[in-house]
Amino acid sequence: MAQAKNLVQYVVVRGDLATALKWPYGAIIAQACHACVAVTHLFYEDQNTKDYLSDLDNMHKVVLQAPNEESLQQLAKTLKEGGIDHKVWVEQPENYPTCVVTKPYPKAEIQKFFKKFQLFKG
Repeated sequence: MAQAKNLVQYVVVRGDLATALKWPYGAIIAQACHACVAVTHLFYEDQNTKDYLSDLDNMHKVVLQAPNEESLQQLAKTLKEGGIDHKVWVEQPENYPTCVVTKPYPKAEIQKFFKKFQLFKG
């Protein structure tokens, strides 16, 4: 379980969903929830995911905001190029990319990808 304490999962939501597009906060939170469940399912057999889930009361997530769809898509591209496992949540039927979530990683290994993003505040 000590290993789980060093793991973090990054959740990046589009900030413009709340501001420019006027989505209700409940709908935005649902996007992050969908993405977290999806990435957990996709990487369920990954050792980091197993370690993260082994200590449910001490999971660590960082919820950040991307200014818009373009910055979210750029983040996804950067993560892919960096070999970082993640899921882009695309809301259907609108086909709107709303959120990017990584599988759990050691913070020191992954935090550099998220330096330019601020905490989510909508």
